[in-house]
Amino acid sequence: MKQENIRATYKGIIAISPLFIFLFLYVVLSIIVGDFYKIPISVALLAATLWAMVAWRGVKFSERIEAFVREAGNSNVIYMVWIFFLAGCFASLANKTGAVDATVALTLRQLPPSFVIPGLFVASCFISIAIGTSVGTIVALTPLVVNYAESVGADNAFFVAVVLGGAFFGDNLSFISDTTIAATRTQGCKMNEKFKANLSIVLPAALITLCIYVAGGFPVYEVPVAEDVNYWLVVPYIAVIVLAIAGVNVTVTLITGIVLAFIFALTRGVDIFDILNFMGDGIDGMSSLIVITILAAGMLGLIKAAGGIDFLLKLLSHGIKGRRGAMGAIALLVGIVNLCTANNTVAILTVGGISREISDKYGIAPRQSASLLDTASCIVQCLIPYGAQTLFATSLAGISPSAPWLYLYYPWVLCVMVVISILIKGKE
Repeated sequence: MKQENIRATYKGIIAISPLFIFLFLYVVLSIIVGDFYKIPISVALLAATLWAMVAWRGVKFSERIEAFVREAGNSNVIYMVWIFFLAGCFASLANKTGAVDATVALTLRQLPPSFVIPGLFVASCFISIAIGTSVGTIVALTPLVVNYAESVGADNAFFVAVVLGGAFFGDNLSFISDTTIAATRTQGCKMNEKFKANLSIVLPAALITLCIYVAGGFPVYEVPVAEDVNYWLVVPYIAVIVLAIAGVNVTVTLITGIVLAFIFALTRGVDIFDILNFMGDGIDGMSSLIVITILAAGMLGLIKAAGGIDFLLKLLSHGIKGRRGAMGAIALLVGIVNLCTANNTVAILTVGGISREISDKYGIAPRQSASLLDTASCIVQCLIPYGAQTLFATSLAGISPSAPWLYLYYPWVLCVMVVISILIKGKE
């Protein structure tokens, strides 16, 4: 019996070894070169996938290929790719036709001077939930706040931290965010269901953070805003938010946004071929994410077919006690993978299948597991100094990637809210 357990353990370790190889290759090589974005994630995933095919013994090689193709091309993955196409198309079209600038200007124009710091946080939250990307929010707001901070002698790191916190609020909630798409598709729930589950965690965290900014005794600043802005350009974003919250199918929602952005671009005199090129650029910009999605799904399919998922579930079951333990395991698992990959979308795609198995076993609703995956990964992504968002924001500000860390109030408050949510909802 003991020998059988040892054999089963060995087989299980071999089955999940591709996951560790992927993390090992990506983390070690990134540390060696000193840059977490020098090593393509797709290459690490490809190497791990090839190893998965070699390590899975006892079946024909053609069957291993079939297992990869079956999982990489399943309906959930293809539908996710379809949504990525539409989201990229809409985001690029709206951005390049001035909608982002209009959204930024409209938000900032509503801020009284005494509310600049908390207002910037609110603006960052709104813009990120509208455009569906933390990086896009950082691109839009960081140059503005850095220029302003330098003009009044304020701390760049503090202002960058305010923008980073708000950017991840929207990234976590937005219906067109790739993390939301990945979390909902891997867990099999609707976006509006995940939004409602998420809101009960992130909204209190955002309000507490806002109170810190309001009551923190920070200096009063005034932010200059451009005068010649066409605010009608915000309409496509608002339409997408309203339709998504109403539970309209995500395909219909995004196509509506694309059509509206297309019409507004035409009314502004933008050449139709330029508009089509903007849309094409958005689709092309999703290519790397689509490759990663397919490779991650195929690799996890091989791991599952080889018995790796069952082994992991059995292994995790020893440390999980009830729903609270299962929810904590999901949050911890995606957080650890995010630490290694420095990419919250990749982390969700990597552990999405495993998390769904845990959820099914312990009776966790898909909306809750999707919310946990997205929220925990966003917390880690916001806090790590080698994340793309922090690296980009600090490079624009000309400061060290670790400089904003002391001022990142929102992710720490959000972390506390996740723990509270697990303690409360784990009893249900």
